[in-house]
Amino acid sequence: MTRYERIPEPSEAGNYPDDEIDLRELFAIVWAGKWIIILSTLLFAVCGVAYALYKPDIYQANALLAPADGESGGRVGGQLGSLASLAGVTIGEDGSNNTVIAKEVLQSRAFLADFIRQHQLEAPLMATEAWNNRQKEWVYDRKIYNPETGEWGTDEDGESLRPTDWDLVKTFRENHLKVSENKDNGMVTVSVKSLSPIAARQWTEWLVKDINEHMRTQDVEEAEASINYLEAKLNETNIAGMQQVFYQLIESETRTVMLANAQQEYVFKTVDPAVVPQEKSEPKRALIAIIATLLGGMLGVFTVFFRAFIRSPSTISE
Repeated sequence: MTRYERIPEPSEAGNYPDDEIDLRELFAIVWAGKWIIILSTLLFAVCGVAYALYKPDIYQANALLAPADGESGGRVGGQLGSLASLAGVTIGEDGSNNTVIAKEVLQSRAFLADFIRQHQLEAPLMATEAWNNRQKEWVYDRKIYNPETGEWGTDEDGESLRPTDWDLVKTFRENHLKVSENKDNGMVTVSVKSLSPIAARQWTEWLVKDINEHMRTQDVEEAEASINYLEAKLNETNIAGMQQVFYQLIESETRTVMLANAQQEYVFKTVDPAVVPQEKSEPKRALIAIIATLLGGMLGVFTVFFRAFIRSPSTISE
């Protein structure tokens, strides 16, 4: 007959005080190192406040845009589009595609480089220290750029500090421009940040105006090229049916040119224009100070427990 040993109940099992957390001991450790925690918290709090006060105010201007009607953004569709394909010419896109393309062009390297050069934003982007709100002018770092002569400085190796298109576009994308789209209604928001509230509004307006002009010019050039091609094909054929098709296509392309030239807001219509912001968008100084204070307290507590752990190596071997 097999003998079974009675398994002790959990209440009968041996207690292991080493595996339990003694809250009184933890509190004693914290209390013994209270000055380390207080000093660390105060140090981080002071540094956080100093950093928050050192950061300059940044303002953000926003423009809410709606996609223009498909009639203005698009060109020719349906049966005429099929006939155009048979004739060997590609006729435009619809309004939705034109809006998607315009949004991507707005953030493209080529468009932004031309935009920055056209409006002479190189120095405001790369060589400013602050914005003088009283005199409404930029404060430049004269080691980088001299506003009186318009000359750029040089580095230690004698190389010019004039920024390249790559530097300008990278800075503008990362620090200034933001383009977002509401997927529910298709609205597009163009936001520009700057040390100057006036510049934030002005740059936003320029972006909206320039992207509309860019897309209009592109569509007009494509339409005029199509008209020239269709007229050449018209002169080459004597078939009445094909001549009628060419006339219809030429008429449609001419209508595209007329509509494009007649509309100022070609791709994006401004629903809510940009205004000069009266309040800064960043930095969040209170949040910076609070986070710095919390980090200081956590670092102080960690330091106290680490010291206590190092001073009692016997707890490791047990």
